[in-house]
Amino acid sequence: MTRIVFIGAGAVGSYLGGWLAHSGNDVTLVDHWNEQVDKINADGVEVSGPHETFVAHPRMVHLHSAEHLAREAPFEIGFVAVKAYDTKWAATFIDPLVASDGFIVSAQNCWPDPIIAEVVGQPRAVGLIMSAISVEMFEAGKVSRPGGQRQRDQGHVVFRAGHHDGSESARLTRLIELLEPIDAGTITTNLWGERWGKLCLNCMGNPVAGVSGMGSADLAADPRCRQLNIHLAKEAATVGLALGIDVVDFSGHPAAYWAAVEDAEKYAGVDGMIARRSQGPNRFPSMGQDVAKGRVSEIRLMNGHVQARARENNIPVPVTDAVIEAMLKVDDGSFKPGRDNVDWVLRRAGIAAPQVP
Repeated sequence: MTRIVFIGAGAVGSYLGGWLAHSGNDVTLVDHWNEQVDKINADGVEVSGPHETFVAHPRMVHLHSAEHLAREAPFEIGFVAVKAYDTKWAATFIDPLVASDGFIVSAQNCWPDPIIAEVVGQPRAVGLIMSAISVEMFEAGKVSRPGGQRQRDQGHVVFRAGHHDGSESARLTRLIELLEPIDAGTITTNLWGERWGKLCLNCMGNPVAGVSGMGSADLAADPRCRQLNIHLAKEAATVGLALGIDVVDFSGHPAAYWAAVEDAEKYAGVDGMIARRSQGPNRFPSMGQDVAKGRVSEIRLMNGHVQARARENNIPVPVTDAVIEAMLKVDDGSFKPGRDNVDWVLRRAGIAAPQVP
């Protein structure tokens, strides 16, 4: 039994925390969502997905009453599972709760690892990239993951855990062992390449769902939505490669392929691949869920990170610029989520309708 604490019990924190508790670990979840705290403490958390549905019973603590945790025995592992814009205070909160020889895991999107390392120290910081996994939570005490099979059954590795310096360690081995009941995992010596690959994937899908308010299957069925996906992926891949990052493959192709999708044949290939997803479930990625819940999005730290690094290196990213502008308008209420916003972004960026052979 491993003592584990999570700061953040939304979709990701509840799914991972629920599984780790179900697997026999001593798990404490900390969050500020009143209904979530009360529901999980009373009835547990229902976890459904490409596995048998179960109810787990981690301990749930409200953030405002978590001071007693500091008087307990230290936790062995801490997970930061909050939105990227909450990373610094969350790392500061969890740091003293974890033993000095323990470690703290970033289970987040965007580029949070340097922020956590600044707070807890690089040797204690572990990056966890979760590839091709999507979880949703719209109701307290219920978290779901789509699909009929675990990714391991399709030959895909979901969890990639790494140290900032590219080293391997017993900590990483232990983390992957803990996550193994959920799905396949591995140690990576290329954390930054994994992180940028996941960033590309998030950048191409999340803001399109956010500005449109549409689910994944509906977006995949629409040629202009696919066009926005493709151009956002192209720009994110181009920037990552220009930075010298060994970007891992994402969404079925190497980063260099995405960076070259101006080529008509390559464009047609990725366009067809995305279009086939219209036959799948109509799920909402994290930014789409944030919009539906009236929460501020991670756009400044997701596509905004690509934009910032592009500007540092004089790389034009007009589609990224336009989608950030639109998403910020959704965040402040001046744009309502809708399909017309996709056309607005593409016009703003000067992107004509696609010519697919």
